[in-house]
Amino acid sequence: MMSLANVETLKSNLNKNYPDIQVTNIQATEMTGLYSANLDNQIIYLDENAEHMFIGSMVRLKDQKNLTKDLVLKQNSIDWQKLPLQDAIKTVKGNGKRQLAIFSDPNCPYCKQLEAELDKLNDVTIYTFIYALKPQSIAVSKQVWCDANPSYAWKNLLQKNVQPKAKTCANPIDRNQALGRKLGVNGTPTLIFSNGLKMVGGRSAEDIQMIWKELGL
Repeated sequence: MMSLANVETLKSNLNKNYPDIQVTNIQATEMTGLYSANLDNQIIYLDENAEHMFIGSMVRLKDQKNLTKDLVLKQNSIDWQKLPLQDAIKTVKGNGKRQLAIFSDPNCPYCKQLEAELDKLNDVTIYTFIYALKPQSIAVSKQVWCDANPSYAWKNLLQKNVQPKAKTCANPIDRNQALGRKLGVNGTPTLIFSNGLKMVGGRSAEDIQMIWKELGL
């Protein structure tokens, strides 16, 4: 079992030898003398002397278990069951078997690109949490929610730049802001898969389908 002193030694060596490298979440691994850490939103591995850095997957040979994959899932997961799905725009495609949640800002160009990719998916229920990170997004976000058909209004806005009609109603936009902050959603789009895996940034339809396959979803 790792001693705290070993982690402190690694931190000290990093700060002394490479002060510009900012790593977080240093932890022991199953391999003696090797530690996992986070750098630029990815898992890296370091030796205790901070002389070598490894980037890639650590696989335990006896059962072919990808320990890096498990670590990514653990560090980037939330409890899907606790998502207030009633505060999201629900779009069902095909049989809606798979589930996917998206935090999206109506004025985010990458969110607009993602919408086009989501259109290519089948048999999925998409929950879109309108997440107005930009101040100019707040009013239009509320108008989309208050539309008679929010899913259609959202799609028209992001894909065709068709502005929703000015309407007011009780809406979850403020709650979504608080939810995103609580979950550490610092950018849009952010995708959350039904097993709780959180991924920041746009993905192609092919990438999403590959992730579903890898995760067994």
